[in-house]
Amino acid sequence: MTGTVSAGTELLRLADLPDGATREFILGSGDWPPSGFVVRLGDEIHAWFNRCPHALRPLNAMPDRFLTPGGGLIQCAAHGAQFEKATGLCIAGPCLDESLRRIAVRVVNGAILLDEDLDLAKLERWPR
Repeated sequence: MTGTVSAGTELLRLADLPDGATREFILGSGDWPPSGFVVRLGDEIHAWFNRCPHALRPLNAMPDRFLTPGGGLIQCAAHGAQFEKATGLCIAGPCLDESLRRIAVRVVNGAILLDEDLDLAKLERWPR
């Protein structure tokens, strides 16, 4: 995966993200493009790269499904690791004390935008 996604790229509309919800967004192209997802916590928007630090797999098995059944935590569909929504810290599972990779975003005129250029090759490298 190569390329850069430019700062200011619109990821989605804030109106399409209810409080407490998550939404996936695509970051590249091809048959299996990389993705990220956003979590809305009131007025706060947190964005994460869609890879579990444990096995480097996407966290979701279904579109936009990133949360535990009660909605309190982000959960990896593959191995059950659980992460805090605001910090991305793994608090349960095989990657305990590791974190999701944050993607910097901002809200402008009702749009959730990338806040800085995103180098896809660098983002994909693990560990940091």
